[in-house]
Amino acid sequence: MLTEEQIYGIYVPVVTPFNAAGDIDLPSYQRYVNNIIKNKIHGLVVNGTTGESPTVNIQELQTLITASQELLQGSDIPLVIGTGTNDTMSTVARTELAARLGADAALVVVPYYSRPSQAGIIAHFRKAAEVGIPIIAYDIPGRAGVGMTVDTARTILEMDNVVGLKDCSGSPLLVSELSRLGSKPVLCGDDLSFFDMLGCGAAGGMLASANVHTAKFLSIFEQYKAGKIEAARAEYDLLVPLMKLLFKESNPAPIKWLLSVQGEIASDTLRLPMTSISESLREELGAYLAG
Repeated sequence: MLTEEQIYGIYVPVVTPFNAAGDIDLPSYQRYVNNIIKNKIHGLVVNGTTGESPTVNIQELQTLITASQELLQGSDIPLVIGTGTNDTMSTVARTELAARLGADAALVVVPYYSRPSQAGIIAHFRKAAEVGIPIIAYDIPGRAGVGMTVDTARTILEMDNVVGLKDCSGSPLLVSELSRLGSKPVLCGDDLSFFDMLGCGAAGGMLASANVHTAKFLSIFEQYKAGKIEAARAEYDLLVPLMKLLFKESNPAPIKWLLSVQGEIASDTLRLPMTSISESLREELGAYLAG
């Protein structure tokens, strides 16, 4: 079970590889995730936004959890499962599944599309937290259509079983305020804000870009925590051009394309309504790789 003390460093939200028929490509998943965890990351996140969670059904989620547990056997890397949907009953059912299968925590997003009130957001997280597994709350207004206020985030973080927050608000305001007030740990989920958010009190990052240069992101974090701020900044700045390309079109399409080109997964297939990246972005990413 994930504790607050374990919420730090680099958590990697992995993609869900699909074959040409649109089914989960388990051999690709096993090979690719095994390569990720060899880097001694601080946490593995399965079925998050990067894993195309809205298109993964509960039976497939069980397959992914089981496969991930097998890959992490003998490791102390926490397994975090994305269980949040825009339906509270579905979120609870998925969170119960993650708990039953022995996941260390569940990542629960603010309900998307419905745009609930702040009271509705709080009630949603209270139901998820009642399952009993540790919960990382996930604020991403750009995808959900609504975000947490500071007061809402504080209320949720005060709940039993809620152990931390993933902040994709795109602003340092939330993490700065929560840090000032001494809240539970916050992980930056906005890759291009990662360095700045470390300076505002973030405990680390849950970063899609870390699929590509895992060791470099780990190095940036370790240098920052060791007080080598300028060295960390210099290394981070070198990754900014890639991060900008990886988010030029909707995540995880660019990352999947890059992973497939590098042979980490067999195909960059996505599930509709997501489609593969444009030809122009392929050329830009190809030029980056060649450079």
